[in-house]
Amino acid sequence: MKKLFALILALTLIQIGFSQERLSEGPFEQLIIRGVTLINGNGAPPRGPIDIVVENNKIVKIQVVGYPGVAINEAKRPKLKEGGKELDCSGMFLLPGFIDMHGHIGGVAQGADYDYVFKLWMAHGITSVREPSGRGIDWALDLKRKSEKNEIIAPRVFAYTGFGQSSESFNPLNDAPISTPEQARKWVRANAERGADGIKFFGAAPEIMAAALDENKKLGLRSACHHAQLDVARWNVLHSARAGLTSMEHWYGLPEALFEDRTVQDYPLDYNYQNEQDRFEEAGRLWKQAAKPYSEHWNKVMDELISLDFTLDPTFNIYEASRDLQRARRAEWHEDYTLPSLWEFYQPSKISHGSYWHDWGTEQEVAWRENYKLWMTFVNEYKNRGGRVTTGSDSGFIFQLYGFAYIREMELLREAGFHPLEVIRSATLNGAEALGMDTKIGTVEVGKLADFVIVEENPLKNLKVLYGTGAVKLTEENEVVRVGGVKYTIKNGIIFDSKGLLKDVKATVAKQKEKQSYTIKQPGVEK
Repeated sequence: MKKLFALILALTLIQIGFSQERLSEGPFEQLIIRGVTLINGNGAPPRGPIDIVVENNKIVKIQVVGYPGVAINEAKRPKLKEGGKELDCSGMFLLPGFIDMHGHIGGVAQGADYDYVFKLWMAHGITSVREPSGRGIDWALDLKRKSEKNEIIAPRVFAYTGFGQSSESFNPLNDAPISTPEQARKWVRANAERGADGIKFFGAAPEIMAAALDENKKLGLRSACHHAQLDVARWNVLHSARAGLTSMEHWYGLPEALFEDRTVQDYPLDYNYQNEQDRFEEAGRLWKQAAKPYSEHWNKVMDELISLDFTLDPTFNIYEASRDLQRARRAEWHEDYTLPSLWEFYQPSKISHGSYWHDWGTEQEVAWRENYKLWMTFVNEYKNRGGRVTTGSDSGFIFQLYGFAYIREMELLREAGFHPLEVIRSATLNGAEALGMDTKIGTVEVGKLADFVIVEENPLKNLKVLYGTGAVKLTEENEVVRVGGVKYTIKNGIIFDSKGLLKDVKATVAKQKEKQSYTIKQPGVEK
């Protein structure tokens, strides 16, 4: 039966073009990855050389096979079975598959379809994604099923429905808005029955939030929340955590929980939430209105959140353009990997979400840099005291590109004060724990699924080697070279050629540019 399953799946892969394009191989009854240095995601230091044996998508053996600088005794290595696959990764580094805890699967306004997004994610070692609402539960669950069956190139999808969202096949309230606790509970039960993994909240009246979170908790589902400014004055992060919310997105609602001398943000009296310049400019001044780091109230809020086993998913990268717009606009990957439609979506606009560059300059950037210092101080200390911090990107907005932005998030966690091993744990085990999947993914352990990232350079020494564009290095011969980029992404025991996936995306972008006679230009520059 196992051989029959492998044959059927191999035929499926051929039908969708994987083998023809040489973008993937597998799955295999047995896969042995030889000679890697293992960074296993739980905070332990690297060790190797190691051989890892996978059988039918389960890790069955992790065997130390030698010592650095000493020839390996081949007789002591795990034996390859007939029909098995051997992958020589001598000298390379192997990590658990990365988990993006805030991954929107493209968007209509951005012109980014799921195939483009998934290939960029997989090319950067992202094997699992939590989708915090998007085009609807039907669409997300369909992609989740296809990913599970290996019918498409895709990470594992965890679908969190936007609270109150409906669709053609999911409309429990017959298009009525959720306006009572009873309606909230009904919608939450229907969402669970539909097969969603959780709920993404943006806020609501306190009695509705309390009812929805209580019902969701009873059902054993997890939750996330972007505490939108329209509701946060009455319901901040502490209210959510006490009511059963399991994780927060970004940082909205956290400074409000830290207020000591006010109850609402210090909005200018001509502020308009629909004006995104107003919204993001004033957000950059919010942390300075909160309690000072390490003060009594600041400590009290932090300690209570940790006691509630609450998860922070900061998504530092998605706001980074606020503190350095030019850097975000000039990122080297835009030229080859950003679709024309996505580039247009990023441009200054009064309509497109996150395109708030109406009049953005030095004063706004300086405020946001101060904002980051205070925000990062809280997140780093939260981690130090035992709180869980995960890695999420929220790509597709504000000049942040899928895959690339996730690696940038790792760099920003490092800037916040995380040791590189803590960064990797945030990207792997912490995400798995927050999803309730840590018995299956998140670390490299016997019995877990075969989700791996393999890279030729040491990511602990330089996280930039995880970017698809690699890192710049000068050789002893005085030659400038690029090193790194993920070599293989392995998901469900299937080996994906990460650099091949990037080439495929690059060709797609080039084709779109040629079709439209399009050249990326910076804002305000004549085309």
